[in-house]
Amino acid sequence: MNISAPFILRPVATGLMAVAILLCGLLGYTRLPVSSLPQVDFPTILVKTQLPGANPETMASTVTAPLERLFGQIPSLVSMSSQSSFGYSQITLQFDLDRDIEAASQDVQAAISASSALLPRTLPYPPIYSKVNPADAPIVSIALVSDSVELRVMSDLADTLILPRLSEISGVGLVSVQGGVRPAVRIRADLARLAAYKIGIDDLRQAIANANVAGSKGTLDGASQSWIISANDQIATAEAYRNIVVASRNNVSIILRDVAQVVDGLENVRVGGWFNGRQAVILDVQKQPGANIIETADRITQELPRLQRLIPAGVEIAVVQDRTRTIRASVHEVQFTLVLSISLVVLVVLLFLRSMRATIVAGITLPLSIVASFGVMYLAGFSLDNLSLMALTIGTGFVVDDAIVMIENIVRNLEQGKNRLDAALDGAREIGFTVVSLTFSLIAVFIPLLFMTGLVGRMFREFALTLTIAVVVSAIISLTITPMLSAKLLRAEGHNEKHNAFMRLVEAPLEWMANVYERTLDRALHHQPLIILITLATLALTVYLYAVMPKGFIPTQDTGLISAVLEAAPDASFREMTDLQTNVARRLRDDKDVADVVSVLAIGPLNATGNTGRLTIVLRPKDERTSTAAEIAARLRTAVTEVPGANIYLEPVQDIQISTRSSRSQYQYTLSGADPVEVDRWSQRLLAELRNDPIIRNPANESQDGGLRAFVDIDREKAGRLGISIQSIADTLNSAFGQRQISTIYGQANQYRVILEAAPAYQDDPSSLSRLYVAGVGGVQVPLDSFTRIVRTTAPLLIAHQDQFPASTLSFNLRPGASLGDAVNAVERAQRTIDLPTNISASFHADAAEFQRALSNQPWLILAAVISIYIVLGVLYESLAHPFTILTTLPSAGVGALLALNLMGHDLSVIALIGIVLLMGIVKKNAIMMIDFAISAEREQGMSPTEAIVRACKLRFRPIMMTTLAALLGAIPLAIDTGIGSELRVPLGVSIIGGLLLSQLLTLYTTPVVYLAVERLRLRLGGSRKISAETALAEARKGEAAP
Repeated sequence: MNISAPFILRPVATGLMAVAILLCGLLGYTRLPVSSLPQVDFPTILVKTQLPGANPETMASTVTAPLERLFGQIPSLVSMSSQSSFGYSQITLQFDLDRDIEAASQDVQAAISASSALLPRTLPYPPIYSKVNPADAPIVSIALVSDSVELRVMSDLADTLILPRLSEISGVGLVSVQGGVRPAVRIRADLARLAAYKIGIDDLRQAIANANVAGSKGTLDGASQSWIISANDQIATAEAYRNIVVASRNNVSIILRDVAQVVDGLENVRVGGWFNGRQAVILDVQKQPGANIIETADRITQELPRLQRLIPAGVEIAVVQDRTRTIRASVHEVQFTLVLSISLVVLVVLLFLRSMRATIVAGITLPLSIVASFGVMYLAGFSLDNLSLMALTIGTGFVVDDAIVMIENIVRNLEQGKNRLDAALDGAREIGFTVVSLTFSLIAVFIPLLFMTGLVGRMFREFALTLTIAVVVSAIISLTITPMLSAKLLRAEGHNEKHNAFMRLVEAPLEWMANVYERTLDRALHHQPLIILITLATLALTVYLYAVMPKGFIPTQDTGLISAVLEAAPDASFREMTDLQTNVARRLRDDKDVADVVSVLAIGPLNATGNTGRLTIVLRPKDERTSTAAEIAARLRTAVTEVPGANIYLEPVQDIQISTRSSRSQYQYTLSGADPVEVDRWSQRLLAELRNDPIIRNPANESQDGGLRAFVDIDREKAGRLGISIQSIADTLNSAFGQRQISTIYGQANQYRVILEAAPAYQDDPSSLSRLYVAGVGGVQVPLDSFTRIVRTTAPLLIAHQDQFPASTLSFNLRPGASLGDAVNAVERAQRTIDLPTNISASFHADAAEFQRALSNQPWLILAAVISIYIVLGVLYESLAHPFTILTTLPSAGVGALLALNLMGHDLSVIALIGIVLLMGIVKKNAIMMIDFAISAEREQGMSPTEAIVRACKLRFRPIMMTTLAALLGAIPLAIDTGIGSELRVPLGVSIIGGLLLSQLLTLYTTPVVYLAVERLRLRLGGSRKISAETALAEARKGEAAP
């Protein structure tokens, strides 16, 4: 059966089919979305709740815990983590990969609605949820800066105008305003004057709240007219608040300005944002899980010019960082690498076939196969990203193999004197089964990649499917369009045409290699036991190298961004943190490779506690600097150590973000249990042990302890005798020191709060508590210190939960040159050293957890690939023996890949492992081409196994060298790449090149020797000689006719 015959005999139809394939592919390419990596984010939802003035224990017990109990009932919830700090609760919900985020958000909203009866009545805002991963770096950051406009005005613009506009953009998950909050009227009570007038601060609160009302008042409806009733009951300006009468003493009215200062300010004064040293309002835009980052960022940048026109003159909207710039550059780099690989592979065809016409055929079919793959990728919902383009780049070696095999066989038939049509028909018929075998065996290699689990598995599924698409499309084109073009374009070259000076120059080394191979092959066949021994040795060496090779996860990328966490002493004040960040940011900006520095101080999604600050460092373009992001981070860390009191943690921002919580260092290890004291104690012991390990760098405890606390010890009996309730005491303290929101000013576009607090002079020291008065029996003002005492102690700044249990997370980085596998072993070793009790559970999270999952699956992945190849080859060849011969070529590829990775300083990452799996598909092709020809020679020509395999080796040497060199040159651009995103590409190229070089050297000799050994074993076990299907049918009929 000749699959290609109808297409060869109908060249017009086949040509038009090629044009249709090209047009569909180009159309698909123009519509493919562009992204850094496949969209496989975990559906993640962030729930934030604010209760100003509440300490971490109060937030955990009254806000976080009730919400966690309700969220825990939502189906398909994979993990739930929470952080409760001063006035702020954050709960992160991560759902199963298959869960629709819209449906999950509806369940979250229902749980929030059901929690209203359980939460404190003093909550100024209900819990707010966002479809966003809080650990994701913003896709775009914007700064509002001005030399003439006040910060509160810029904050109002950000919250009222810019934030709603950006939030409406499709794909945006959350817009956070950092360094500025909504404007507010701040009333700063003078505690000494209040004490002199015997006025309690809570009385002041009630007076102000009663003076500002915005309620309905009804209508008047007469016989012919109606009136809507309104009044000047709402106070909108700070000036108007100053004249409120708050009390009367001796028939004299005491107005607010007598006992307090009223100013225009912000809701929270303990926030700050800076852009290159200038105070600014920062807006961080994060995408929804699953949204395309490029399309979302494009919509944002299109909206910014319109927003600039709407805001007052003097306010500038500056784009601090746009992650899509590096993503676009990275994708452009891979596209260039793909074009370069195609050019190199076509050059291989020219050098080996020494025919411009044959090169034209390959030069048409190879790009056509790649372009056609774009159309199928669009239909499959894929994107143009680093992984899919890497797959196509590696695929150039695979894709051209089918065309090379087909063209080379047709050229061989032409050289036998056949005309072009007969040569194409015969050549396609002879090689058709080999092309099908190569295709199905390649697909068998990719099958295990499709079943990889977890986030990494989902991500590499697109890689495997893209390669599968390219290989299948290539096979179809090689069986249809390639032989048709060969029949029209190829011809038997004359001596002068084929052997000009250039071609003779190219042919000389090829002929020399072929002659050397023939001589050395004879020697190998005379020393078959030694060759068998070498084969077994490569298998043993592969297992050994895999066991001792450092294991990694995903190489660290250089995205041009570095995230930094600035940490001070647990008792550091906001003013101390402001001075500290100013000094640190100045030192960071002094580095020659740093373009911009953004710093943010405030308790919220970025900073869990008040003694930390978040800095984003934007680096200069990669072509303008000589250092990598990791090297710059190390240099900056050294520079900051000279700042007294500053401890900084820096790590390059990654495109692949698995974690759902921000941390000081990249990798996370969490301890949890029922007793929070025990969890904290054991986490401190483990942290101390990790600090002594040479592999671990920058270990940190994300749960901060040691914060100063002024504990008000109430004498309940005395307070009761004075007629003072505990509620009154709590309200007084909250009104003085909690930035209490006591009233609301309603505007047309926003709502603004009235904040009550003690004057700043009274907020420096616990001794100010003695100036407070609380209303007792008959409204008599009683000094707070008459029935309380102040105990100075320490307490945690943060309370963390993991799946509703108290938890403590340790984060760490790796020593330069160390692998994640080494670090995992170090943490487990430290855990055994401290003898962690069984009632404390410990586990890795995020990257480290995914690494453990991937590491445990690696042997099974390789085994599944081997079994898949064996089954497919066994079905194709109707043999149990010869697939084994083909599989013996794989260990040499593994040895070469592992040695190359080790030599180039790479660990065995997931990317490198994918390269090794792909090697299985490349290397076994050599054996398939030899064995397929040998089996055919035995069956059709009656040759002995030795004659058949020797002839196969000699005749298939040129196409084997061609396909290997094509795959090699397809991988070289990846291995030597230094552009943006090359960290993901280099290990793939190195592993493929190393495996190809060693396996090519060995399999040319081991395959024929193993083939003969298997043949001898098969015959010894009672196997029959190989005959063709026609001969077998004739002998069967003869046997039936014999009786």
